Amino acid sequence: MGWWQVDADTLAGGRFVISPLNETISSLKLLQRHAPATHPGERAWLARHLPAFRARLAGDPLTPLLLRAAFRPTWNADFITPTPAGQGEEAFARELDRVRAATADAVRADLTVALGGPPPAALLREDLGEHAADLLDWVWQRTVLPDWPRRRRVLEADIVARTAQLSRGGWAAALDDLRPGMRWLGNDRLQINTQDFPPREASGAQLLFVPVSFRTSWVSWEGAHRFAVVYPCAGVLAEPGRPAAPQALGALLGQGRAGILVLLDSPKSTTQLVALTGLALGSVGRHLKVLLDARLVRRRRSGRSVLYYRTEPGDLLVNAATPDN
Repeated sequence: MGWWQVDADTLAGGRFVISPLNETISSLKLLQRHAPATHPGERAWLARHLPAFRARLAGDPLTPLLLRAAFRPTWNADFITPTPAGQGEEAFARELDRVRAATADAVRADLTVALGGPPPAALLREDLGEHAADLLDWVWQRTVLPDWPRRRRVLEADIVARTAQLSRGGWAAALDDLRPGMRWLGNDRLQINTQDFPPREASGAQLLFVPVSFRTSWVSWEGAHRFAVVYPCAGVLAEPGRPAAPQALGALLGQGRAGILVLLDSPKSTTQLVALTGLALGSVGRHLKVLLDARLVRRRRSGRSVLYYRTEPGDLLVNAATPDN
């Protein structure tokens, strides 16, 4: 199995960060893979963007060859998935510069590792880093940027949920369901996948956890000083096609309160609701008070957080106002 040696101090210093580039890579991997999407939100997103992506590939035979070489079933070429800097959220253009700046020698070396042998002759050229950066920029501009404010709120909400889980159950609980095959083994060992890779020494490094919207996942590292785990957002937070509050419910309660009531099909904190709705904390608090007074939601404490959730009357109201229910 693949695992990292991570001492207690390194784990304690781990942090969650948002990366526009990693969100774009996740979108590219979803567009590129041949298996059909199983998630309703992913299917809807692919229906919107896959035709234009395929048209772009049809006019550029180098790109499909590059993608097949760079994204292998168990390995990504390092140059196309650079590790975030870890100093907070970076601008997409600055992150992309690291892909664009990859030298021809570095690109060839990374592709050789990914393929387990020399890359095809067509990929032995000087501008592959530039070519990959142009493709990522196209995916960002066409498929991610128009929806980035909402996606960013979803990623922030996931980080809030993970942080709350961390405060309740420690790192072992927070890591065990972060990505498929990942779990804390004890004895300073973090299993990152079930592949037969040699262990890596990560003690003393900066350890980053990077959420993305789609159900894609990978790891990356920069030398021995920075390691990153890219993982898919959990459950309902990751639904890019999540519907807005029913119009009838919005007319009855007001769109803000209706939206919050719809989101509370699973328990959420005020911080999560702020991240998911884009509303100010005071507005969320006022809407929750009205919903509490109407007994459409309840609250309970979980560790340091107060979580809100729908009551049975709240469920009935949402279901009655939702078409086809």
